[in-house]
Amino acid sequence: MLILLLFILLFALLLMGYPVAFTLAGVSILFGAMVFGFDFFHLLPLRIYGIMQNFVLLAVPLFIFMGVTLEKSGIAGRLLNTTAILFGRFKGGLALAVILVGTLLAASTGIVGATVVTMGLISLPTMLKRNYHPSLASGVVASSGTLGQIIPPSILLVLLGSVMNIPVGELFVAAIIPGLILVVAYSLWVISIAKLKPSYAPTVSKEEWLNFKKENFWFKIIKSFALPIILIFVVLGSIFAGVASPTEAAGIGAVLSLILTGFERKLSTKVLKEISKETIHITSMVFMILVGATALGLVFRGLGGDQLIIQLIEKTELSPVSFLLLIMLIMFVAGFFIDFIEIIFIFMPVVTPVLIEYNIDLLWVAILISINLQTSFLTPPFGFSLFYLKGVAPKSITTNHIYKGIIPFIIIQIAVLGIVFCIPETTKWLISVLKT
Repeated sequence: MLILLLFILLFALLLMGYPVAFTLAGVSILFGAMVFGFDFFHLLPLRIYGIMQNFVLLAVPLFIFMGVTLEKSGIAGRLLNTTAILFGRFKGGLALAVILVGTLLAASTGIVGATVVTMGLISLPTMLKRNYHPSLASGVVASSGTLGQIIPPSILLVLLGSVMNIPVGELFVAAIIPGLILVVAYSLWVISIAKLKPSYAPTVSKEEWLNFKKENFWFKIIKSFALPIILIFVVLGSIFAGVASPTEAAGIGAVLSLILTGFERKLSTKVLKEISKETIHITSMVFMILVGATALGLVFRGLGGDQLIIQLIEKTELSPVSFLLLIMLIMFVAGFFIDFIEIIFIFMPVVTPVLIEYNIDLLWVAILISINLQTSFLTPPFGFSLFYLKGVAPKSITTNHIYKGIIPFIIIQIAVLGIVFCIPETTKWLISVLKT
């Protein structure tokens, strides 16, 4: 009854709009003090120090710093504009360019909010200017912006690896093929809609192409693609080659992003202050939620919650597959209301022991969860990416346009989730190849 009361009070306060981090910590400390007395206040600091000493979690602020720096330097914006003109000569080419840039930004930053906002500010007006249908343009931008959830170096994967005790490097490798399947599926949909409804995805005018081609054509292309590709190659290459751990690679990426910003002549005291301020803001939010979730996990286990769940599952005689499907459904619905960081820290400490008890492959489950949470980011009415996009979209783009445009991409996401669920080798094959 206490466990049930704990979660009812927790979700009631969250739905009332109280800050997640302080709600998790406050409710947990209240129940901890009631049930365990002052002994609880001896245990909690030890858990928090455990988080502070986790070397893997140091990658989070470093990757955030790298992503924010790329956004402020203008490298992301130039990449998008150049790719748009190059691909825009073909039907649906501009939309394909947005997907490609979304993939590159995902591999450069790993921050969904930053990617969606950047692409919403730059690519959405560009697509509308070239007479793309508002729904298609909105759907492409919102879905491409969330690729940072699955394509390494994803902060979601770093946090999942930390909570589930899985090597982050292996998670990054396991996520590559599912991520690429998703990118190919998005592209095939855009090509199909461009052929079926040419008015939805017109080509770039000849005049615009000729103007772009006139001045320093190859220099523009090399400059636009070289810097992000160097960053991706150095960060991911160092991890996959075994030269650096994900945390060390994040540090390299953070320094390199500053060097690239300096190369662009955008590095100034003012820009550095803005980057630092935004990085501290996002990082503080993540770690305050983590501290609150740690307090919740301590109370939940102290009340015997993990054993209670195992007993309930044993009584209902759920098979491992049924249990996994149930978890996926709960997380998908939770993604409508709360952020992926909160979902990971609330659910995974509770669910992971049960998954271990069932002898389910945690690496495969982590990839399924990341695709699942990416889908919940896009799902109306509460998808976070949709809110990000609406916040920066031109006034001509209505909420209805965004909702209509995103539906085909949600179906694609669910289909890819089904493929990875039915074919676990999609997550394991590349790891086995690299090990040999």
